[in-house]
Amino acid sequence: MDKVALTAAGLYVIVLLRAGGTFAVGWLAGAGARRGRLAERISAPKFRSVERAIQRWGAPVVAVSFLTVGFQTAANFLAGSMHMPLSRYLPALFVGGAGWALVYATAGLGAWELLARLFAERTVIGAGAVTVLLLAVSGVLVYRRRKAASTNRNTVADES
Repeated sequence: MDKVALTAAGLYVIVLLRAGGTFAVGWLAGAGARRGRLAERISAPKFRSVERAIQRWGAPVVAVSFLTVGFQTAANFLAGSMHMPLSRYLPALFVGGAGWALVYATAGLGAWELLARLFAERTVIGAGAVTVLLLAVSGVLVYRRRKAASTNRNTVADES
């Protein structure tokens, strides 16, 4: 239990700094982000859906975003750029960050210990598991990039 608590505490500090920093960058960027280089990225469908959710539900969206992948950074940045009051943002950051740290500390340590045991007892199976995991992650990344490139080509074709 000490290992989980120590890992969760370390992850909690990391998430507070990272998400809080993302919020601060969004706050400082403010309306300027909507006019500069970031304007294209912020107008992407993912960012627009996050912004609509924050406008409708507020701080709970930020808290729940910590349990998602890819939504978290957008939620924190947009909450900052929308100048969400700190009295609403900080409780969402503390609660969401705690949930994130606990999930990653428990599931992450469990997965790490499982892989360590596999490598120690059955190296071939451990190496195979890591290989399959890396191939799966690579496949997802390639798929996403191709889909994004295809969407960008279709958007450019529609505009002409």
